[in-house]
Amino acid sequence: MHDSSLRIFPASGRMIRQVPPTPLVPVELDPVLGPVFCKLEFLNPSGSTKDRIARHMLEKAWRRGELNEGDTVVEASSGSTSIALALACAQMGLRFVAFIPDSASAERGLMIRAYGGEVRRVEGGMRQVLDAAMEAAAENHWFATRQFENPDNAEAHQRATGPEILSQMECGCVDVVVSGVGTGGTLCGLWSAFHEACCKVTAVAAIPCEGDAFGSNAECCSVTFSKEVPGVIECLSKLYDDWKAKCPPGRLEEVLIDERECLELTRRLWSQGFPVGPSSGLNYAAALEAKRRHGREARVVTVFPDRMERYFSHRVFQHLRSGRGGWG
Repeated sequence: MHDSSLRIFPASGRMIRQVPPTPLVPVELDPVLGPVFCKLEFLNPSGSTKDRIARHMLEKAWRRGELNEGDTVVEASSGSTSIALALACAQMGLRFVAFIPDSASAERGLMIRAYGGEVRRVEGGMRQVLDAAMEAAAENHWFATRQFENPDNAEAHQRATGPEILSQMECGCVDVVVSGVGTGGTLCGLWSAFHEACCKVTAVAAIPCEGDAFGSNAECCSVTFSKEVPGVIECLSKLYDDWKAKCPPGRLEEVLIDERECLELTRRLWSQGFPVGPSSGLNYAAALEAKRRHGREARVVTVFPDRMERYFSHRVFQHLRSGRGGWG
């Protein structure tokens, strides 16, 4: 029998396997609370932390013999994961089909198509997008990466991102890790990495309390709340739900952040030279709340998940599109 563990990774995919660690930098917007250590994930090849899970999920599937050159990969994604998968598939000689919400920004669709991916827009929220993607995968015998339930998603951060961060921290340890919850892979994987390293770490899930600032971007936060439909896509991520059920008591905090604060902090991060999207504002806002709860000396780590370019048509840029300038 052929041993899939010995399968040679496509030579064309060498770039995505040689991506250097992204920087970890202290960012201090509030001198009273002190710095937050921020992982600059927007410096990954396609511009987001989703590059990590895309290459890991595809490589694991390739090693297992579930993927071969010329096969088709499918994912339900509001943007960043599809962009990362489109890039990785282009490198590996795979075809990619992205199912995205009809409300997703034009920039995201263009980026996916630029890498050779196909975009199929679906009316409704992420639940409808997920159903459409899974139906297409079953009908066409396509490989579905299933980011919301695939354990290789969290493993990418547990085995790579987390150890990178620990090696970049002078003390080699983390007290609090903060992230928005979309697939849950980032928060679950990082917490597991730090816990394995014997850090007494607390996970903080950042939850925007008004969902419309993020629209249908479930990858930013799947546990969103809005005045109109409270918890409309709560429990979307099986990864997060399963991990939450196993998390030791007192090691998980869920923090509600006003969406206006998320957007304000995103713009403040721009003014400091960080080309980030609104999920970075969300994460930083929740990290500041973590500092308030755990103290100025707490070593709080978060991620800046993606770049600003995919948000040019988003509400966060409205003041600049209107020509007003400033931050009004």
